[in-house]
Amino acid sequence: MARTLITGGLVVTAAEELEADVLIEGEKVAALALRGSDTARTWAESDAEIIDAADHYVVPGGVDGHTHMEMPFGGTHSSDTFETGTRAAAWGGTTTIVDFAIQRQGGSVRAGVEVWAAKAEGKCAIDYAFHAILSDVDDSSLKEMDTLVEEGITSFKLFMAYPGVFYSDDGRILRAMQRGAANGALTMVHAENGIAIDVLVEQALAEGRTDPRHHGEVRKALLESEATHRAIQLARVAGAPLYVVHVSAGEAVEEIARARDKGLNVFGETCPQYLFLSTDDLAGPGFEGAKYVCSTPLRPREHQEHLWRALRTDDLSVVSTDHCPFCFTGQKDLGLGDFSRIPNGMPGVEHRMDLLHQAVVEGRIGRRRWIELACATPARMFGMYPRKGTVAPGADADLVVYDPRAEQTISARTHHMNVDYSAYEGRDVTGRARTVLSRGRVIVDRGTYLGRPGHGSYVRRDTCGHLI
Repeated sequence: MARTLITGGLVVTAAEELEADVLIEGEKVAALALRGSDTARTWAESDAEIIDAADHYVVPGGVDGHTHMEMPFGGTHSSDTFETGTRAAAWGGTTTIVDFAIQRQGGSVRAGVEVWAAKAEGKCAIDYAFHAILSDVDDSSLKEMDTLVEEGITSFKLFMAYPGVFYSDDGRILRAMQRGAANGALTMVHAENGIAIDVLVEQALAEGRTDPRHHGEVRKALLESEATHRAIQLARVAGAPLYVVHVSAGEAVEEIARARDKGLNVFGETCPQYLFLSTDDLAGPGFEGAKYVCSTPLRPREHQEHLWRALRTDDLSVVSTDHCPFCFTGQKDLGLGDFSRIPNGMPGVEHRMDLLHQAVVEGRIGRRRWIELACATPARMFGMYPRKGTVAPGADADLVVYDPRAEQTISARTHHMNVDYSAYEGRDVTGRARTVLSRGRVIVDRGTYLGRPGHGSYVRRDTCGHLI
């Protein structure tokens, strides 16, 4: 069995920071030993391959619990395949993604899962798992939830937005939540009042307000908070845990905080775009704002401090990307003259770990909170901990030797995502993944990609391990 020893680094997990060496045997972390101990010296004298991590952090590989590879939307597909998207994730220090398999209206949930499994099989550079999107809640799909939970797909997403596409009314949402309460599934909700939003979209277009910035103006923060409140009350009625995806507005954070103060199993996720970008970007010159069209939308800058505070207090528990890229030329421009036709989504899977580390550099969060938000909590939330999300004996050897002092400028010229622009073009950040291991295999090292399609394995998940 191959043995690898990572020496000289500061091991950072959600729970602790240790000057320790990490021994890997095969695909697993075998043991940790304090620097300078007899055990560490013995390891160093063995035949293990040595990775020098002096002056670096050794952290768990990132877990991105919200991606959309090859997702059909608005007459096109997100531009990253499972091959290109997982390779980009690896470059950024993410070693596990959870993507969304879509049930087509009139079709079965399992058929959607099988379509997504076929897209991913043999293509992924890193490990992957699936949530299931419920687009058609009926007796048949509710029964399918039971069997899918037993098979390791333990979270189901419903939309309060996009009438005619993904939308579920309150009755269907309640029925799915009740089923989740019974079978142990986690209900995920896209919380926006889609019926009201469609009225505002129709009015804006009729008045000639067609530019990208109006996408954010019609998807009002109050309609996000109203839907968040409603989802929480439905979850209370059902006795079900609730995970609210891509929270962007301070008012929605307040709803989640109130629920958590009551001791409810309600969790919130936000994304880097809401922490670092704003409606200023959406209102860029000409059609430039189309690059920043996503849903929930970017908010005025004052919402950012609400989100950062909630990350510090754990009223928001996870930072994922909602990675759903569409090229500016040939995809985003489908909405020229009509913002409602701009494909909703932004790239980000490659830069989440670095952007959050920048928050460490700036003193917004600490190192352990960085790892908690990006690695440990998503692994717990989606039933993969302690296999994923930590550095501990028995865990998968998904590890990153992270250079906290490396300086880089984010740019489409240098990123590895299959999209023709960067949402963070020209932004300087400090920190970068130097060496990335997936299940003990080095897949990125010092600017060289060593991975391959098909290395990534499907992860069969347990039920949520992060309930209050």
